[in-house]
Amino acid sequence: MCFKTIAIASDHRGYWLKNDIIHHFQKSGFNIKDFGTDNDCISVDYPDFAKSVAKYVKNNDDSCGILICHSGIGMSIAANRMQGIRAALCYTQEHAKLSREHNDANIICIGAGFVNTETAIELCEIFVHSKLEDNRHMKRIQKIEEA
Repeated sequence: MCFKTIAIASDHRGYWLKNDIIHHFQKSGFNIKDFGTDNDCISVDYPDFAKSVAKYVKNNDDSCGILICHSGIGMSIAANRMQGIRAALCYTQEHAKLSREHNDANIICIGAGFVNTETAIELCEIFVHSKLEDNRHMKRIQKIEEA
């Protein structure tokens, strides 16, 4: 699948990284849907933002999501609560690649406190340009959906 739209959100701890990622992907021609937050001064609850992005991705087949909080863990847990969402917490290039190739992940979660901007953009680039390797993984993905 070739993603046309990136739905993105962060909590207050990922706000600046989110803006850097948006800027990068806008230059690359992607349609960006920014679900917030709008500043880093007010503490917000990451599940609200994860839910917004997950809902959008679930209802728009040509989209993927990027979620950012301090560790990436909270966003990942919150997004994965929604049926049809496979959110992957990624810290390495291999994580980003395999999350798409083997798990058909549709949201990447990034820990702003653990990766720099350059690495985060690199992970997101790999994620949005990778795709499911072949049908041998579909059986496992279907089992996840049935759980």
